[in-house]
Amino acid sequence: MPVVAHSQLPAFERLREEGHVVLDENRAVHQDIRELHIGLLNMMPDAALMATERQFIRLVSASNLIAQFHVHVFTLPSIPRGEKAQAYIEQYYESFETLKREGLDALILSGANPQAAHLSEEPFWEELTQVIDWANENVTTTMCSCLATHAVVEHLYGLKRQRLPEGKCWGVFSHTLAHPEHPLVSNLNTKFDTPHSRFNDISQEAFESKGLRVLVTSQQAGVHLAVSPDLFRWIFLQGHPEYDRASLLKEYKRDITRWHAGQYKTCPPIPYRMLDERLEPLLNDFAHRVADAKLNDSPMPELPEPLLWNGIHNTWGDTAKALFSNWIGKMYQVTHHERSIPFMEGIDPNDPLGLLGK
Repeated sequence: MPVVAHSQLPAFERLREEGHVVLDENRAVHQDIRELHIGLLNMMPDAALMATERQFIRLVSASNLIAQFHVHVFTLPSIPRGEKAQAYIEQYYESFETLKREGLDALILSGANPQAAHLSEEPFWEELTQVIDWANENVTTTMCSCLATHAVVEHLYGLKRQRLPEGKCWGVFSHTLAHPEHPLVSNLNTKFDTPHSRFNDISQEAFESKGLRVLVTSQQAGVHLAVSPDLFRWIFLQGHPEYDRASLLKEYKRDITRWHAGQYKTCPPIPYRMLDERLEPLLNDFAHRVADAKLNDSPMPELPEPLLWNGIHNTWGDTAKALFSNWIGKMYQVTHHERSIPFMEGIDPNDPLGLLGK
């Protein structure tokens, strides 16, 4: 259960302040508890870099297993960075080469802000596919978020994302279980919320055409959770269960600020079900004031965040914790005690959970 502060990454101290159990490395070495080493490839832009670390490490630390979790954060050198973010990465992040040499029990691939029309045109595509290929041979299980999901299914299965005709899938959507018997979702509520934030999509029909199993769907947002044909080695998320309560509001503030500055052609809509209905008029009024300021070349008005805060609720956090607990729990049961070896003896890599044929 405890996360081990095996580096000076500021996220560890922030999680301590939130009340999470974070062990010093000196204390951890004296505990007779199994270590699990989980990689986090953080591809998010500079402004979201640290928040993404905290979000995923928080979910890992909330797992109910008796184990010490070492989370190894790294990124791709080809992702453009500002001077401050690059200095932060050089100080706190690990290298992919080191992790390849030492091994990982599991891996999380974060989303990223798409810049190109096609994933293969992204500046980080070649480096990302190298990580995917290595993980496919050497890691027990990999959790993919949003753009990472689209990248993996394109690279491994030749399945390309499609641009959403209605624009951005953005907000908090209701979901249901398509296969409640799968161990990843076995103790989840049969109906629950999850945030989404994406311009692109892979449909349920497309996933299933390549033999991938869809576990969670939404009538409005489409597929949220799917798994590879072996049912465990690749976990695909199109939603964002890791999001904080304020994540969508921060995204909205970022996007409407960019629209005011002329970087976006259209004013962003209010994310679906982000707010209580009674507070949506307040945010609509703010959007109108931004539009007036843009038209008159006036400064950007201030977002009334203190007034909005009470109307924002996290309705997905417990489900996210349960999902990650299930994922790590199953990984714990099949991964080798040597982190450089993906499976213990007797485990079939093509059916690691022994579910096929049942």
